[in-house]
Amino acid sequence: MITKLPLRFMLAVMGLLWAFSAVQAAAPMTTITQLTADWQRAKEYTKEYLDVMTEEGMSYKPTPEIRSFADQMLHLAAANYNFGAMVSGKANPFQGKKLEEMNELKTKAALTKTVMDSYDFMLDAIKGLNDAQLAESVKMGQREMTREVLLAKAFEHQTHHRGQCTIYIRMKGIKPPNEKLF
Repeated sequence: MITKLPLRFMLAVMGLLWAFSAVQAAAPMTTITQLTADWQRAKEYTKEYLDVMTEEGMSYKPTPEIRSFADQMLHLAAANYNFGAMVSGKANPFQGKKLEEMNELKTKAALTKTVMDSYDFMLDAIKGLNDAQLAESVKMGQREMTREVLLAKAFEHQTHHRGQCTIYIRMKGIKPPNEKLF
Protein backbone atom coordinates (compact mmCIF):
# COMPACT_ATOMS: atom_id res chain seq x y z
CA MET A 1 0.00 0.00 0.00
CA ILE A 2 1.40 3.36 -1.03
CA THR A 3 0.92 6.11 1.47
CA LYS A 4 0.86 9.77 0.68
CA LEU A 5 3.92 11.61 1.90
CA PRO A 6 3.30 14.94 3.58
CA LEU A 7 3.78 17.85 1.22
CA ARG A 8 6.34 19.48 3.52
CA PHE A 9 8.50 16.34 3.49
CA MET A 10 8.40 16.13 -0.32
CA LEU A 11 9.31 19.81 -0.65
CA ALA A 12 12.19 19.38 1.80
CA VAL A 13 13.55 16.41 -0.17
CA MET A 14 13.21 18.33 -3.45
CA GLY A 15 14.98 21.31 -1.87
CA LEU A 16 17.87 19.12 -0.72
CA LEU A 17 18.17 17.55 -4.16
CA TRP A 18 18.19 20.99 -5.78
CA ALA A 19 20.81 22.27 -3.32
CA PHE A 20 22.99 19.22 -3.91
CA SER A 21 22.79 19.64 -7.69
CA ALA A 22 23.66 23.35 -7.40
CA VAL A 23 26.73 22.52 -5.32
CA GLN A 24 27.75 19.84 -7.82
CA ALA A 25 27.33 22.26 -10.73
CA ALA A 26 29.60 24.82 -9.04
CA ALA A 27 32.28 22.29 -8.12
CA PRO A 28 35.28 22.00 -10.43
CA MET A 29 35.39 18.99 -12.71
CA THR A 30 39.11 18.51 -12.19
CA THR A 31 41.26 18.55 -9.09
CA ILE A 32 44.61 20.08 -8.22
CA THR A 33 46.02 16.56 -8.02
CA GLN A 34 44.87 15.79 -11.57
CA LEU A 35 46.05 19.14 -12.95
CA THR A 36 49.45 18.70 -11.32
CA ALA A 37 49.83 15.23 -12.85
CA ASP A 38 48.75 16.46 -16.30
CA TRP A 39 51.10 19.46 -16.27
CA GLN A 40 53.99 17.32 -15.00
CA ARG A 41 53.36 14.89 -17.89
CA ALA A 42 53.21 17.82 -20.34
CA LYS A 43 56.52 19.12 -18.98
CA GLU A 44 58.20 15.74 -19.47
CA TYR A 45 56.71 15.39 -22.95
CA THR A 46 57.88 18.86 -23.98
CA LYS A 47 61.36 18.07 -22.64
CA GLU A 48 61.46 15.05 -24.98
CA TYR A 49 60.74 17.42 -27.89
CA LEU A 50 63.55 19.73 -26.84
CA ASP A 51 65.90 16.77 -26.38
CA VAL A 52 65.36 15.29 -29.87
CA MET A 53 65.83 18.53 -31.79
CA THR A 54 69.43 19.26 -32.71
CA GLU A 55 71.25 22.45 -31.75
CA GLU A 56 71.16 23.50 -35.42
CA GLY A 57 67.43 22.77 -35.49
CA MET A 58 66.68 25.42 -32.88
CA SER A 59 66.67 28.09 -35.59
CA TYR A 60 64.88 25.93 -38.17
CA LYS A 61 61.80 27.40 -39.88
CA PRO A 62 59.83 25.27 -42.37
CA THR A 63 58.96 28.50 -44.21
CA PRO A 64 60.37 32.01 -43.74
CA GLU A 65 57.16 33.60 -42.49
CA ILE A 66 56.59 31.34 -39.47
CA ARG A 67 58.30 30.93 -36.11
CA SER A 68 61.49 28.92 -35.73
CA PHE A 69 61.49 25.85 -33.50
CA ALA A 70 63.04 27.95 -30.69
CA ASP A 71 60.48 30.72 -31.26
CA GLN A 72 57.61 28.20 -30.99
CA MET A 73 58.99 26.88 -27.72
CA LEU A 74 59.64 30.40 -26.37
CA HIS A 75 56.08 31.36 -27.31
CA LEU A 76 54.86 28.31 -25.38
CA ALA A 77 57.02 29.31 -22.38
CA ALA A 78 55.84 32.93 -22.43
CA ALA A 79 52.23 31.76 -22.40
CA ASN A 80 52.94 29.36 -19.51
CA TYR A 81 54.31 32.32 -17.53
CA ASN A 82 51.34 34.53 -18.48
CA PHE A 83 48.69 31.92 -17.69
CA GLY A 84 50.48 30.91 -14.49
CA ALA A 85 50.58 34.52 -13.32
CA MET A 86 46.88 35.01 -14.10
CA VAL A 87 45.79 31.86 -12.31
CA SER A 88 47.99 32.40 -9.23
CA GLY A 89 48.15 36.18 -8.94
CA LYS A 90 51.96 35.94 -8.72
CA ALA A 91 54.19 38.19 -10.80
CA ASN A 92 55.32 36.92 -14.18
CA PRO A 93 59.15 36.95 -14.00
CA PHE A 94 59.29 37.87 -17.70
CA GLN A 95 56.58 40.56 -17.60
CA GLY A 96 57.22 43.13 -20.30
CA LYS A 97 59.84 41.00 -22.06
CA LYS A 98 59.36 39.24 -25.39
CA LEU A 99 60.97 35.85 -24.99
CA GLU A 100 60.85 35.21 -28.75
CA GLU A 101 63.12 38.22 -29.31
CA MET A 102 65.71 37.19 -26.71
CA ASN A 103 68.44 35.61 -28.84
CA GLU A 104 70.35 34.48 -25.75
CA LEU A 105 67.52 32.00 -25.08
CA LYS A 106 67.74 30.32 -28.49
CA THR A 107 70.56 27.86 -27.80
CA LYS A 108 69.43 24.34 -26.98
CA ALA A 109 70.62 24.60 -23.36
CA ALA A 110 69.12 28.05 -22.69
CA LEU A 111 65.89 27.19 -24.48
CA THR A 112 65.47 23.96 -22.55
CA LYS A 113 66.06 25.74 -19.24
CA THR A 114 63.63 28.54 -20.06
CA VAL A 115 60.86 26.20 -21.19
CA MET A 116 61.30 23.84 -18.23
CA ASP A 117 61.32 26.81 -15.84
CA SER A 118 58.02 27.97 -17.38
CA TYR A 119 56.47 24.59 -16.60
CA ASP A 120 57.80 24.81 -13.03
CA PHE A 121 56.19 28.26 -12.71
CA MET A 122 52.88 26.83 -13.92
CA LEU A 123 53.15 23.79 -11.65
CA ASP A 124 53.89 26.03 -8.65
CA ALA A 125 50.87 28.17 -9.57
CA ILE A 126 48.64 25.08 -9.65
CA LYS A 127 50.04 23.61 -6.43
CA GLY A 128 49.40 26.94 -4.71
CA LEU A 129 45.66 26.51 -5.26
CA ASN A 130 43.08 24.29 -3.64
CA ASP A 131 40.24 22.51 -5.41
CA ALA A 132 37.65 25.11 -4.35
CA GLN A 133 39.71 27.92 -5.92
CA LEU A 134 39.36 26.27 -9.33
CA ALA A 135 35.75 27.46 -9.41
CA GLU A 136 36.69 31.10 -8.66
CA SER A 137 36.60 33.64 -11.46
CA VAL A 138 39.67 35.38 -12.82
CA LYS A 139 40.11 37.91 -15.60
CA MET A 140 41.99 37.32 -18.82
CA GLY A 141 41.94 40.68 -20.52
CA GLN A 142 38.27 41.47 -21.09
CA ARG A 143 37.21 37.87 -20.47
CA GLU A 144 36.22 36.43 -17.14
CA MET A 145 36.37 32.70 -16.51
CA THR A 146 37.05 30.21 -13.74
CA ARG A 147 40.59 29.23 -12.89
CA GLU A 148 39.69 25.74 -14.08
CA VAL A 149 38.75 27.06 -17.54
CA LEU A 150 41.84 29.28 -17.66
CA LEU A 151 44.06 26.28 -16.86
CA ALA A 152 42.30 24.25 -19.56
CA LYS A 153 43.00 27.02 -22.08
CA ALA A 154 46.65 27.13 -20.96
CA PHE A 155 46.95 23.37 -21.38
CA GLU A 156 45.37 23.54 -24.82
CA HIS A 157 47.78 26.32 -25.82
CA GLN A 158 50.95 24.47 -24.87
CA THR A 159 49.65 21.29 -26.51
CA HIS A 160 48.93 23.19 -29.73
CA HIS A 161 52.41 24.70 -30.02
CA ARG A 162 54.21 21.52 -28.99
CA GLY A 163 52.16 19.74 -31.66
CA GLN A 164 53.29 22.25 -34.27
CA CYS A 165 56.88 21.38 -33.38
CA THR A 166 56.22 17.78 -34.45
CA ILE A 167 56.35 18.92 -38.07
CA TYR A 168 59.60 20.82 -37.51
CA ILE A 169 61.18 17.70 -36.01
CA ARG A 170 59.93 15.47 -38.84
CA MET A 171 61.16 17.91 -41.48
CA LYS A 172 64.64 17.65 -39.92
CA GLY A 173 64.47 13.88 -40.47
CA ILE A 174 64.07 13.10 -36.77
CA LYS A 175 61.40 10.86 -35.26
CA PRO A 176 59.33 12.90 -32.78
CA PRO A 177 58.60 11.56 -29.29
CA ASN A 178 55.74 9.10 -28.97
CA GLU A 179 52.46 10.50 -27.68
CA LYS A 180 52.16 10.67 -23.90
CA LEU A 181 48.51 10.60 -22.91
CA PHE A 182 49.10 8.94 -19.55
